[in-house]
Amino acid sequence: MQRRKKLRGLQRRNAISGYLFILPFIIGFLAFMVKPLFQSLYMSFCNVEIGAGSFDMILAGISNYVRAFTVDTEFTRLLAEEIGRMTYNSLAIMVFSFFVALILNQKFKGRALVRAIFFLPVILSSGVILGIEYDNSLLAGIQDTIQQSTGNASITGAIEKILMTSGIGGEVFEIVDGVYDVAIASGIQIIIFLSGLQTISTSMYEAADIDGCTKWESLWKITFPMISPLFLVNWIYTIVDFCMRSDNEVMEKISDTMIVDLNYGFASAMAWSYFLIVIAIIGISSLIISKGVYYYD
Repeated sequence: MQRRKKLRGLQRRNAISGYLFILPFIIGFLAFMVKPLFQSLYMSFCNVEIGAGSFDMILAGISNYVRAFTVDTEFTRLLAEEIGRMTYNSLAIMVFSFFVALILNQKFKGRALVRAIFFLPVILSSGVILGIEYDNSLLAGIQDTIQQSTGNASITGAIEKILMTSGIGGEVFEIVDGVYDVAIASGIQIIIFLSGLQTISTSMYEAADIDGCTKWESLWKITFPMISPLFLVNWIYTIVDFCMRSDNEVMEKISDTMIVDLNYGFASAMAWSYFLIVIAIIGISSLIISKGVYYYD
């Protein structure tokens, strides 16, 4: 009885610590995000007219949503392409990050350096550095100068031309680009899987070895079930991260419609449609994955 009370007290303290940890986000969300969220939802049902010092929203029903799915064929095409790309990219990231975490969990010389190398793309693909990579006129000018001075000739360019003439260049470079995209988007997932692997007691593997289990059997009977909750966490994170990427064509179309065309109502309708579809995908896939998750005390 006393042990049960101590366990409940520990769970309560952990819950309080968790709520305190996310409290700044909750306060920020309530203070800065709730009102714009509902304004954008209302705006999606309106035609927004911008005048000199005026911002009028005229209620138009679901006309913006009808236009997004029946009139504007580009939106539905981009939506289908991005959802397909999100599906196989997310699966590839999950598999890649899991097996890299298994390798990094082994003991070998230079393990800390290798872990830092795999996490480095997370730093290089975020914040200011991402902006420098995608929107830097100085680097773009230097690149153009180098290409002009070398006559657009380079080793990689020559190899690409040779492969293209042989008929296999397109597939090869698509595979290389795909591997790069998967590796650069797997840093956080690798860290999460790695933290889960380090919580598994070595005594479980020792007992399995005594019983005659192979490494392959230990992987599926011990490792996989023990970190299965992290697959759900990483899956949700991967989908959300993909939808927020700078090269997401759906987000680019929504941004251009809002900023270039100044069509706030239509842009809001597309944004909410994309948001609800992604939420539905996360909900359905999470429900399927959660059935195979092993929860332990």
